[in-house]
Amino acid sequence: MKKLVPFYIIFISLFSFGQVLPDGFVYLSDLDKTIQSELRYLGNNNFIGKPIDGYHKNCIIVTKKSATALVKVQEALLKDGLSLKVFDAYRPQQAVNHFVRWAKVLGDTLMKRQYYPSLPKSQLFKQGYISSRSGHSRGSTVDLTIVNVKTGKELDMGSPYDFFGIKSHPLSKEITAEQQKNRMLLRNIMIQNNFRPYKNEWWHFTLRHEPFPTTFYNFPIE
Repeated sequence: MKKLVPFYIIFISLFSFGQVLPDGFVYLSDLDKTIQSELRYLGNNNFIGKPIDGYHKNCIIVTKKSATALVKVQEALLKDGLSLKVFDAYRPQQAVNHFVRWAKVLGDTLMKRQYYPSLPKSQLFKQGYISSRSGHSRGSTVDLTIVNVKTGKELDMGSPYDFFGIKSHPLSKEITAEQQKNRMLLRNIMIQNNFRPYKNEWWHFTLRHEPFPTTFYNFPIE
C-alpha cells in the first residue's frame, strides 16, 4: 500500500520553500544567492506609490533559461567587484491589470514628481509606458541595474528605475559621459549573454528565444 504524505508536511514544505512554480520557472536565488534584489512593486517606492497586486514576497521568479543566463552575467560582474540588482522579473498579469486601472484614474498622481514630472498621465498609454500586456508576464524579461559590491551603491545610470521620459532611453543625450558609460556596461554584458535591450528603458531586457513567447502567466509572487 502506498504511504501518503501527511498534509502538514506538505504545508511546511511549501511555507519554507515558496510556492510550486510552473514547469520552466525557478526562484533566481536557488541558482545564485549573490544577485541582489529590490522588488519595487512589493512596497510603496514605485510609480503608483503603493504595493501592486500579486507581489507578496521579495523574491525573484524567472524562467530557468533566463536565470541561467543571469548567473553568467553575475559571474562576469563579480570579477570586477560588481553585482546585478533586480527590480522586477516575472510579473503576474494581475499586476499589469493594476497598472491599467491606475492609469485610467487621471487624478491619481501621487508619484508624478518623482516618476513622470514632464509627462501628462493621460499620455502613458499612448507613449507605451502602460499597456494591457507585458513581456514580464512571460517570465523572461527583467528590470535591473548594477551595484558596487563593496559600497552597496547602485552605479549612476542618469535616471531612476521606472522614470517615464526620454532621459531613460538607453542612448539619451541628456546624461553625462560617466552615466552613459555605466549604461553601456549593463547593456553590453546583457547583450553578450543573450538578452535583448528595450529602446525606451535602460534597465529593461528580454531573453532572446524566450521559452514562453505567447503565454502570459498570472500566478502570484510568493
